[in-house]
Amino acid sequence: MAFCIGENHISYKENDEVLAEVAFPPAGIGIVDICHTRVDSALRGKGMAGQLLERAVAELRRTKRKAVVTCSYAEKWFAEHPECADVLAEET
Repeated sequence: MAFCIGENHISYKENDEVLAEVAFPPAGIGIVDICHTRVDSALRGKGMAGQLLERAVAELRRTKRKAVVTCSYAEKWFAEHPECADVLAEET
């Protein structure tokens, strides 16, 4: 089992099969859109989506990017984790 970090996604794999992922493609200069979170039914309820978003926040901080959020799960997660709001792009 392993988390794989790409430029615009983070995935969780077991035996080369992607079981969970969060996607954040570019949405402007220095901005990404956290638009998709998926967790296989075998891992649901185990905190995997939250782990993916924690890693996404760390990657955005590391690369000095900001995010808009269009994924409904991610919107809820950020509302519950105000300590991660520093990676959110300011609304204009």
